[in-house]
Amino acid sequence: MKAYPTYLDLGPLYHAAGTIRLPGSKSISNRTLLLAALAQGVTEIRDLLAADDVDRMVDALEQLGVRVERNDPQRVLVTGCSGTFPRLSGDLFLGNAGTALRPLTAALSLNGGHYTVSGVPRMHERPIGDLVDALRALGADIRYLGKDGFPPLEIFPATIRGARLVRVRGDVSSQFLTALLMALPMTRQAVTVEVEGELISKPYIEMTLRLLAMFGLQIGRDGWVSFMIPGGAGYRSPGVVHVEGDASSASYFLAAGAIGGGPVRVEGVGRNSVQGDVRFAEALAQMGAVVEPGENWIETRAPASGRLRAFDLDLNHIPDAAMTLAVAALFADGPCRLRNIASWRVKETDRLSAMATELRKLGARADEGPDYLVVVPPTGSGLTPNAAIDTYDDHRMAMCFSLAALGGVPVRIRDPKCVAKTFPDYFERFAEITSKVAVPVVAIDGPSASGKGTVARQVAAALGFHFLDSGALYRLVALATQRRRVELDDASALAALAAGLACEFRGEQVILDGEDVTQAIRTEAVSIAASRVAAVPEVRAALLGRQRSFRRPPGLVADGRDMGSVVFPNATLKVFLTATPEERARRRHKQLIDKGIHGNLDALLQDIDQRDAQDARRAIAPLQKCADAHLLDTTKLSIEETVEQVLALCRQALNQAPSR
Repeated sequence: MKAYPTYLDLGPLYHAAGTIRLPGSKSISNRTLLLAALAQGVTEIRDLLAADDVDRMVDALEQLGVRVERNDPQRVLVTGCSGTFPRLSGDLFLGNAGTALRPLTAALSLNGGHYTVSGVPRMHERPIGDLVDALRALGADIRYLGKDGFPPLEIFPATIRGARLVRVRGDVSSQFLTALLMALPMTRQAVTVEVEGELISKPYIEMTLRLLAMFGLQIGRDGWVSFMIPGGAGYRSPGVVHVEGDASSASYFLAAGAIGGGPVRVEGVGRNSVQGDVRFAEALAQMGAVVEPGENWIETRAPASGRLRAFDLDLNHIPDAAMTLAVAALFADGPCRLRNIASWRVKETDRLSAMATELRKLGARADEGPDYLVVVPPTGSGLTPNAAIDTYDDHRMAMCFSLAALGGVPVRIRDPKCVAKTFPDYFERFAEITSKVAVPVVAIDGPSASGKGTVARQVAAALGFHFLDSGALYRLVALATQRRRVELDDASALAALAAGLACEFRGEQVILDGEDVTQAIRTEAVSIAASRVAAVPEVRAALLGRQRSFRRPPGLVADGRDMGSVVFPNATLKVFLTATPEERARRRHKQLIDKGIHGNLDALLQDIDQRDAQDARRAIAPLQKCADAHLLDTTKLSIEETVEQVLALCRQALNQAPSR
């Protein structure tokens, strides 16, 4: 985007599919720039991220006398200064780029010059005291210009003592340890860095170590407790460095594939990535998404069941990508718990508080703690439309919440320009893989024994569409009540059971808790219980979102008694099948005979009359023909004839279907 509006309206979106080439990793870009500047020789950096955070690092290096040639955005040349910045003074403004300010602070304190280091107001709220304390232990002279423990800083020339041991806390930000590991070779002394407390975001330290090795520096280590820098060490240019695609940015597109159907493929990261955030794909797989990794790409698709599974995960290792999981939780089948994410509070904004606030705008319940977030997705009618999302000048807030539009609701992103920090054309790229064209739905309703289930299944097969047997969902709830001893008059327990139902449809098989229950849900006892369950408003509300989640490309045929009236009121085609009570009783009688079960025709007719009256009088979603539904009397039609007539209506409706 060449210019950003004050807000951006997205959606409603119904599908995501396509291929995205990722921009370079911010973390790798800024680490590589600093290492190239400190190295001996010229380094050619390819695929460097073009974004605000990286611009801040380049500007700072140029102020320090480092030659950076960036005539070609795909090929940047850095002439190293062999461990000492040429200019011994400067006022450096680093915006909100923690990956620039923290390692540069360490490097400048060891360079023997006089500098000031500052950023935007939020950067002055992000802690740096633990890094400063470690550097002062080496003899660095660093003074706070504002609040103790926070930027801005003034750095004075100092004589670095021959300290052999430096300690730094690891439980606030892994960037403190990264800054020390990158800067300490400037002293040419052997130094051991000990980590106090639990080291968070370990994959980012792994990334740093691999990049140091690329520039010729091998660091010894004792697990995640101590790191040994050899004496006389320095950096040597590897010649050419390729910056991987940004794995954190990949998370938005991978999640889009899992939420919006897919397949979505991201190119630039793969199974052998040096970035820890590539493990976001593993979290999606735990949610039921179909994930396929390659050498330099990862592809995702929605689960076969259409609904992502709830999760309870320790996400300390992928704190940035974990934000994407918080929004993906809106599409899960139950409460989701994100644990060990205290570092969110010291990022570009207090992300724990911000995330909870904005998720609530979309209808979710969000409970935040000191280091955790619990997200309970909305039930009933789904996400709240027209939510206006505040982004807090945080690029990840803007990108994460774009995914909410895939819930088929319009979403407004305020201050979208914040994405310029790491991904300036994010919204354009997001638009490339998402679609406002609604996935077509054929809703087939009708009374008991009208043939709707058989007809709907055959129509779906003929069209190549997905099939939803809504009655099977209520039967599954009924079966689950029997197995888990839930009383049929306990509405809240029934609703909780329905919301967390672990079920899926595999062709004609119905699976509950991993078991094939296709026959079990057809027993007389389950049928009776299903009728009672279906009359409970809380159960119907709990299943509404799940039924709608079956709407996936290329299309859906859904059968039931309220598909067109309640579940899919904007269906592409609505068909209401009916037949005389006598004909429906005869059909039911034939089904019983075929199964070897004796049935009384008069009793069946009486039962159908009673059920019709009961369904018509229901307070919630009574059986009725919608005004815009096609009425099709099947009394004198065979299944084949009925299917052909419905298919003819489908062809006409699908050819005329508008985008929406």
